[in-house]
This record gives sequence, C-alpha cells and structure tokens, in this order.
Amino acid sequence: MKHFKDGITAEKLLDRSLFHMRYSRGKDMAAATTFDKMLCFSHAVRDMAVDGFIATQKQYFEQDVRRINYLSMEYLIGKMLENNMYAVGIEGIAAEALKFMDITLEELLELDVEAGLGNGGLGRLAACYLDSLATMELPAYGYGIRYEHGIFRQEFNNGWQCERPDDWLALGYPWEMIRPEYTLPVCVYGEVLKSFVPGQGEKDVWQNFQVFEAVPYDLPIIGYGVNTVNMLRLWKSQAAGGFRLDVFNQGDYVRAVEEKNWAENVSKVLYPSDYTYAGKELRLIQEYFLASCSVRDIVRRYKKNHRDFNQFAEKNVIQLNDTHPTLAIPELMRVLHDEERIPWNKAWEITTNTFCYTNHTLLAEALEKWSVDLIQRVLPRHMQIIFEMNHRFLQKVEVSHPGDGELLRNASIVEEGPQKQICMANLSVVGSSKVNGVSALHSELLRTSTMPQFDKLYPGKFCNVTNGITHRRWLLKANPELTELIADKIGTAWKRDLSLIKAFEESSANEAVQKRFMEIKHEKKTKLCDIISDLTGHIVSPDSIFDVQIKRLHMYKRQLLKAMHIIYLYNKIKENPKTKIQPRTFIFAAKAAPAYLIAKSVIKLINTMADVINNDVDVAGRLKVVFLPDYNVSLAEKIIPAADISEQISTAGLEASGTGNMKLSLNGALTVGTWDGANIEIAQHVGEENIFIFGNRTEDLDELRRKGYNPLSYVEKSKDLRKVLEAIRDNIFDPTQPDLFKDLYNDLTDHGDYYFYLADFADYVKCNELVDALYSTPAKWAEKAILNVARMGWFSSDRSIQDYCDTIWHLEPSPIKLNGD
Repeated sequence: MKHFKDGITAEKLLDRSLFHMRYSRGKDMAAATTFDKMLCFSHAVRDMAVDGFIATQKQYFEQDVRRINYLSMEYLIGKMLENNMYAVGIEGIAAEALKFMDITLEELLELDVEAGLGNGGLGRLAACYLDSLATMELPAYGYGIRYEHGIFRQEFNNGWQCERPDDWLALGYPWEMIRPEYTLPVCVYGEVLKSFVPGQGEKDVWQNFQVFEAVPYDLPIIGYGVNTVNMLRLWKSQAAGGFRLDVFNQGDYVRAVEEKNWAENVSKVLYPSDYTYAGKELRLIQEYFLASCSVRDIVRRYKKNHRDFNQFAEKNVIQLNDTHPTLAIPELMRVLHDEERIPWNKAWEITTNTFCYTNHTLLAEALEKWSVDLIQRVLPRHMQIIFEMNHRFLQKVEVSHPGDGELLRNASIVEEGPQKQICMANLSVVGSSKVNGVSALHSELLRTSTMPQFDKLYPGKFCNVTNGITHRRWLLKANPELTELIADKIGTAWKRDLSLIKAFEESSANEAVQKRFMEIKHEKKTKLCDIISDLTGHIVSPDSIFDVQIKRLHMYKRQLLKAMHIIYLYNKIKENPKTKIQPRTFIFAAKAAPAYLIAKSVIKLINTMADVINNDVDVAGRLKVVFLPDYNVSLAEKIIPAADISEQISTAGLEASGTGNMKLSLNGALTVGTWDGANIEIAQHVGEENIFIFGNRTEDLDELRRKGYNPLSYVEKSKDLRKVLEAIRDNIFDPTQPDLFKDLYNDLTDHGDYYFYLADFADYVKCNELVDALYSTPAKWAEKAILNVARMGWFSSDRSIQDYCDTIWHLEPSPIKLNGD
C-alpha cells in the first residue's frame, strides 16, 4: 500500500522548511531566529502528513464509517515534533535536513512547545489513546478545549508552590489548523418560556440567552507507520460581537471589551478555581462549552450523510472521559428533541445508545455534583431536560423495584437536601449504554461499593478496561538506547505489537545484557543529574538509587508517606552516623491544585527537608532529596528512563489505575506499591517476586474503618513513628517556623489520618529495607528490572483500545488508501 511518507528525502524536508521560512514567516535564513527554525521545520513535518490527513477525513466521510468521538477536558500530549517525526518515519533524515539551517536536531527539539492542554493522568491517558487509535487505523475524533494558559507553570518561592500563567501559545503553535468556517454559537443563561412551535403546538423554548462563539482548531494525530491521520479538535471561546466600537468611542473603554473578555475567559485556563461562586459558574460554563460544541459538531458531520437520525447511534459512539463532559447527554437530548423535533422516547433511545462513560475515581469529592440553582441559572433548558430524564428514570425504577426508597434515593440524578444537586456520575450512568472502570480492582469497587444501585438496575452495564500507555512515546522515543538493546536481542516486530516484547524475558539472566542494561540506566541517571542541577541547584550522584515519585500531588497519593520515610532515615543516621543504607536520591515532581492548601504544605515540607538534608555532612553521600518544578510530559520523559524505584503508594482502594506505574516498569524501574489500582495487575504480569508490595489492602482498611480506626495507637507502639511525627510537628528542618507544618501533623493524628499513613508506615519501612538488600546484589536487581520490561506488553494502550473496540465501541479499522493505491 502506498504510504504518504514514500519519497520523503532530507532535501524535500529542507525545501519545505525554507518554503515556510520565506512564505509563512517572511524571512530568509539570515534573519531567522532559532524559534523561527523550529516553527518552519515543524510546519514541514506537518506538511508531510497532510495527504494522509485529507485522505483520512475523506475516506471516513465517503465510507460513512462508525466513529468514536472522545470527549475529554484534558489532553496531555506533550511536545509533538519528535513524536510526529517518528510517526511519519523521518527521524533518520531530520538531522541531515537541518545542517543547512545551522541548528542541531537536539537544539530544535528543546525549542518545541509543550501544549498546555492537560494536568495529570486523565489527560495523558487521553493522549495515549489518540495515539493508539490512529496507529490501529480506527476512525476517531478527539474533542477538547484550546486553553490559552493551560493549567499553570509551577515555580518555587522559598519552597512554596507559586502558580504562573503558562503562555504556551505566545509565539505560535505549528501543529494547529484553525477552522473558522465551523465556528459555532454557544448559548447560556436566559429563560425557558412556553411558545407556539409550528407543527408541534405549545412547547418549552429556550429564549433570551447570552451568546458567545466557539472556534475550532484541529491538531493532526499521526498514526505510526500507517496512512491514518486522525483529528483532535480543540475549541476556543470568543465573543459573538467582539469589540464594541460604539461604546469605545463614548469613552467607556472597559465596557467596550467586557463581553470579549468574559467570553475568552471560558477557554482561558484548565480547571479555574471553584472556591468562589464565580469560579464554579465559569467551570460549569467551560464544561458545557466542550459538551455543546462537540455534540453539535458530531451532529453536523452526521447530517452531511443522513437525512434522519435513525442511524446516529450506529455511526457514532461518544465516550465521556470522566464526568466533565457529561452535559453532552442533556445537550444531545436538547438538539434531538428541541431542534430536530424527535419525540422524547426516540431521542432518549438514540442518546443512551450513543454514549459510554469511563469512571476514573472512587473519591467522593471527585464525583462531580452541581447545584440545581447554578444549572438553572446558566442552563435553564438543560435543567428542565435533566429533571425530565430523572422523572422518567425513577418511574421505571419504581415499577421494577416497588417500595425500595433507598434505591430510588441512591440512583436519582437529583440529590435531595438543603441545596439540591445534580450527581454527574449518576447522570453519566443513566445516559450511557456502557460504563467502565480503568483497572480490575477499580471496576469491581465501582460496581460493588460506589455504584451498587446501578449494578442492581443495569446488570451487565459495568465492565473493565484497564488503562494502557503508548510504548511509542514512553519507550521508543523516551529511551532509544533501551529500545536498541531489546531490538538487538529479539528483533523489531515488538515495536508494532508490544505483546511481543515478552521474548526479551529470555535475556534477563544474560550477564552481557544485564551489564548493558545497567549501563543504559546509569547513562540516563547521569543525564538526569544534570537536569536536577540546572533546575534545583542540588548535586546528586548517579550511583545512588533513584527513588522516584512523580504524579499529581494529592493526599491519597501519599507523597507525604515518602517524606515520612525520608525523615525516618534521616533520624536514624543522625542518631547513629555509622548507620549503613544504600545511598538514595529521592526525586519528586508534582503540581498541587492552587486551592489545595494542605497539598501545597507537603511541597513546602519536602523542599524544606531538601535544603537541610542535602547540606548535612552527616548524611552526605547517603540521602539526597529533590523536588523538580513544573512537572510535565517532557520532564517525565527524562525522569522515567532514569528511575530505579517507582513509588506507587496510594491508599489501597483509592487509585483507580495509574499509568505512571506502567511507564516506569516498562523502563526497568521496580515498583514499590500498595495493592491498589493497576499495581495489582502489574504484579500479576511481572510476578509478585519482581515487585515490592506493602501495606493494608482494601479489605483490611474496610475492617479498620468498621472497628474504628485510631491512628494514635500506631504512634504509641512505635518510637520511630513518634519521632517522625514530632519532626513534622516541630519543623526540625526550620526551627524559626516551628508551627509551619502543624496542619500536616494534625491531619495525621487529631483529624483521624483519613488516608491511613500511620497504619501503613511500619510496613513501608520494612519494604524499603528489602529494596536496599536487593540493590546490593546488582545482578539480581538487573534481572528483575529486565523481567519488568519484558512482561509489560499487556499494558500497551493498543491493548486497551482493542478492549474498548471489542466490549464497548464495536469499532472496526478503516485502513486509509491514498490516491494511486
């Protein structure tokens, strides 16, 4: 089959780069900046995929294929230039093409822009899935928001997290293509009035609303080694009227741009703080903005091939990536019932057969709820539709389970109380044909503990699809040296099908392979040492164990437990300077939500510890602590290949899955983790003897809760734990501020230790002693690390997507043919 990369040479790549320098940037090479060169080279790479992009969209339309429409608030796609070079297959000629431009490939890649479209695992998972969908030649569209400032850029000021705007779009973004012809109006506020509708009689009609606009920007998602180039469509908000010249000329300069500023705020930042009423309102509008634009774009595309909606659910799946896009359900009902005049029952049948919902959390605080009053104010027609959906749903429940008031209350979309709320997870379940969790344990707990009422009402609706990662970014791109070692031993077929990497297992005991594996790890650690020095000023040794915890900062993820372990080791050495331990460098990277104050205290604690421990001669050469600022995909690509230990220590039963654990294991880090999320399945695949599991399991914690958990009982039994807590309480790392971390101490003691730090502490210490013992025997360590790499094939996002296709989406590949095939 003809491939769009056929015939691409270094000369052609250079010609396209120079073309864009002259005709896109209006410069010659003498005037070009390094950023100009990066933009023009990126445009040239994008040009190479344009034929595939056009052919993909054309074939999907002409063949009227069934498509998956993936709705997500986040897409943590990282830098795209190197990724797209690999996908197109031109990484081998790029350096040659750049010689004339007087810049190296390494310099160019450093300038590439990291898109500010996500924050954590939710967005990275979405990015991995888009990669797999394109590579597996599956008809797919991603929908998201084009955030002007992303989440935030993290800096540290005296150890405290400070948030700065992420101006990632300031100098231009070469991968996006604006589509103003598909701009859509978005309506909010207003009222619902009875009006006469021709042919329908008197109907509820949404009127007097405020209108702003959504402008789409398309990003090509290039499949690896195939012609498929799918699309991620991102929406930017703008005022419908724009600049008010009449008001400006009257001298009211603020009011002249008031509407413009208000509209643009909708896509200004990811997750605006919801600690104020205005913040809650903006976040609700933001979620509706994504839902409304995406649904109506899907409907627009469908109507190009169809005169009625009888096949809408056959041709479209809409996957809700968590509850943020859930307003898409009442929005589709509004479009079908109000605009397309489809009777309610038929519209509801179409809607429920179209949507599927992925749940990503069991945390009660993370299961979104919106006040009825707020939805009524912002989206009055949708509030009516949700009430009607709930009324009809509860009528059916009453018929199927008469007299079961508790079931009615728990299943209701509307939560009664002093302030009525809409439960978005309940709405997602009621309005979807399938609901999945993201690891075996999570899916089981979702079905039996979090939402047993729906499992009772909808037997068979719940299923599991364990998360996965794209090895193309997280091994082939992030660790080419390890990739080469694997290919030398087992060939290259595994690059296309990660399940074939299992053949590398046969080399786990090979001394030469072990030696090269550990050399690669040391090389990666040495490079990371330079990055650590540049970012923090701390000097660390690549000969130490690199103990890594990199993930969103949350109390249930228990970065504080790692900090407690460090304090324990520090105390031991201070008490007896001759204490023998394996030298360790503890590497943290994480962002805390701006309003999550206790999480920000954890960051401050770790940075305060680092300043003292890293300069204490008693522990020199044995303990180092670093917290790397502004964690993102690019930094993860540097940390993960260098990690020896992967910290996955969440409270059992609270981590839905995790994907960082998979990336780290794939690169040969050994997991220290609880029996939680995907850790369980990793243990099952790599072997429990090749992973360090500690702590209470979900059933143990349930029993502790039932009996009445008393964290202070653990303090009474452990002198070491007591000293750790006293160090936090009294802030031994900065005696000038003795009360600085009292909130952390109180959270662990007087406030009940909600996340069971103290219950797991002793076992965590013992587990880390096993880590030390194993690391002292390099051959055994290398063997286990290689076995981790070789047994991670099942955790490919390709496998996850195939599971979705088989059990939820019922989607078939559509290989793209170019002209001439």
